[in-house]
Amino acid sequence: MYSRGFCKLVCGILLLSASATGARAADITVGANIGNVPWEFQNAEGQFVGFELDLVREVASRLNKSVEIVNIPFNGLFSAVQSGRIDIALSSITITEKRLASVAFAQPYYDSAQSLTVGVRNTATRLDDMRGKVIGVDTGSTGDMWTTANQPKYGFADIRRFEGLAPAMLDLQTGRLDGYISDIPSLEYFIKDKPHFKIIERIETGESYSMMFAKTSPLRQEVDEVLSELKREGYIADLHKSWFGTVPAAASSTVMITHGPESR
Repeated sequence: MYSRGFCKLVCGILLLSASATGARAADITVGANIGNVPWEFQNAEGQFVGFELDLVREVASRLNKSVEIVNIPFNGLFSAVQSGRIDIALSSITITEKRLASVAFAQPYYDSAQSLTVGVRNTATRLDDMRGKVIGVDTGSTGDMWTTANQPKYGFADIRRFEGLAPAMLDLQTGRLDGYISDIPSLEYFIKDKPHFKIIERIETGESYSMMFAKTSPLRQEVDEVLSELKREGYIADLHKSWFGTVPAAASSTVMITHGPESR
């Protein structure tokens, strides 16, 4: 006869085992910074939606694999994919030479730039007007990198870092920030029904977004092939029109088939 304490111990172990198994029940675990409108965010019904989530779900479907979306702050996506905690990372992640030293990417599917957003009552009209001002960025983003590198040139008084667009825009609205530098498509989508904000400068950085993987992930090549298939069919171009209301340029990475960049 086992003691009650022993039974509790065994049951606890079984429950923990079941929980651990359930955490990786899906074939593909995708990490995304939920709140990154319109790429991945939570709608009024509490569902995770967005351009990139539509895309990765279609990719998984073409591979006959199930997918689970987990919410991870942007800066945590890199360690999560490197450690194998997730299989794919999304969040309008720009392919850069520095990142290719530690992770891998599929081919790009969106060309982008940064932007400077201010409150509508702000009289600034360009970056040169932000000398001595407080600028917000997303922690670890290319906007963060650009702003940090250009702080001496433009004389920003301070750079404040945020985990996502929403808290940064709240601080911008309340005056705790003078400006916010982040991806232009996200800002254009976010402020289209918010007249108290305005984008005053597009910052050309030659960025392209893609899905991120561990360096040795065999899934990267499979996803790359599916992305080529989806571009040939016009699926990604249709997705662009659905989310942004415009047809992507014929020479853009949304339309053109390329190959995932080689890791360094």
